[in-house]
Amino acid sequence: MEQNRLFRNKAVELRFLCLLNVAKRPFATTLMLVWLNQVYAQPLDKAKLDQFFDRLAGKNKAMGSLVIAKEGEVVYSRSIGYSQINGAEKKPLTAASRFRIGSITKMFTAAMILQLVEEGKLKLTDTLDTFFPQVPNASKITIAQILWHRSGIPNVRREQNAQGNVNTIPVTKDEMLALIVKAKPEFEPDTRHSYSNSGYQLLGLILEKITGKSYAEVLGERITSKIGLSNTYLATGTIDPGRNEALTYMNFGDGWKPVPETHPSILFSAGAIVSTPSDLARFIQALFDGKVVSKASLDQMKTIKDGEGSGMEPFTFAGRTFYGHTGGADNYGAWLAYLPEEKLAVAYTTNAKVYPVGNIVRGVVDIYYNKPFEIPALESVAVSPDVLDRYVGVYSNPDAPVKLTITRDGSTLFFKPPGEQSAAPLEATAENRFQIEGAVVIEFDAAKNQMTVKRRGGERVFTKEKN
Repeated sequence: MEQNRLFRNKAVELRFLCLLNVAKRPFATTLMLVWLNQVYAQPLDKAKLDQFFDRLAGKNKAMGSLVIAKEGEVVYSRSIGYSQINGAEKKPLTAASRFRIGSITKMFTAAMILQLVEEGKLKLTDTLDTFFPQVPNASKITIAQILWHRSGIPNVRREQNAQGNVNTIPVTKDEMLALIVKAKPEFEPDTRHSYSNSGYQLLGLILEKITGKSYAEVLGERITSKIGLSNTYLATGTIDPGRNEALTYMNFGDGWKPVPETHPSILFSAGAIVSTPSDLARFIQALFDGKVVSKASLDQMKTIKDGEGSGMEPFTFAGRTFYGHTGGADNYGAWLAYLPEEKLAVAYTTNAKVYPVGNIVRGVVDIYYNKPFEIPALESVAVSPDVLDRYVGVYSNPDAPVKLTITRDGSTLFFKPPGEQSAAPLEATAENRFQIEGAVVIEFDAAKNQMTVKRRGGERVFTKEKN
């Protein structure tokens, strides 16, 4: 211990002397500082990363794959969980497993739009009526406004009907366009920000119009074949385990259950790309290395307006600003983050979101930088049925046109939102506090016959109705 202390003191003294003599011996000083930085560079705590992912896997809180890459080289990778489950037969996820990456697709779409701008085939100031004059406000909406989610184009979707879950049914591009044309704008263009999947679907259609090729072909020619992404492509049909694509699952404490998959035609250029963490890390490294778009175009993507860039957004982890995007569909999730100063890429993909993806990525980065990070226990609290029965009932709020139902089965409470056919089990984190991890937290006050429902957008108090 004393030796270590003396060594640290000596190293500090050496660093100070080097700085004093920088004008006299710049080359030697540089070498010394490099050596000292290497001495003080802490190695990646792979054991702690393994412990974190072991805990997530052991508690059934996640299934997925992680890659950390530095200057284009993978320094850590880990896969937990399964890509396919058939009863007792389980196929483990591997580094080669492919995932649907959701809205990270928008990074690819934005990059290809900016490639067309560089080639003079499109201008950011071009208005939407050049391509789709039938869209409301088309003459006022620019390509730039669509890229930065400032167009006022709302997210559109088909209405549920007797066919059941329409998200599992393919949609044609003409049908998708007709829904956008029919929809009322959220606001006048460029007056505010509102995230729009439909806007990015229009960008995909514009890519096809200008190039005369399908989005999948354009993606292959302009990005994936260009920088060697052999596991990245546009999904066009249902998930195919035969192609090493991971099915999606949910676990409510009673084992992993399959989740119905949204047909990729619905997501298209806003969210239908399939990839792996290693391909995503390679993509964002190539993007920042100028191999996909020019530096000027990259600077456009990084220009943040109301928290959003062009197909890119900033994240703060461990006190550092990363750039990238997140994605999610069904129970898939993905996160791609890049720190330009250190050429550090973190890519995580999951086919089973339980523990929040953002918390996983934040924990990974904290461990990478040797920040204080306590691996979560992820333990549920046992609550007696007598206490649970005090929470059972139908709850309402005069300002909300919905009723929420709480039921009990054995030692588990179930939460049934309005319009849903099935109820979801709640995990107890305290005697009066329950959650669906990453989605909703519910706190009960039995004395007042009330429950508070907390989501990302805020919280609301509901009162139990009398029988």
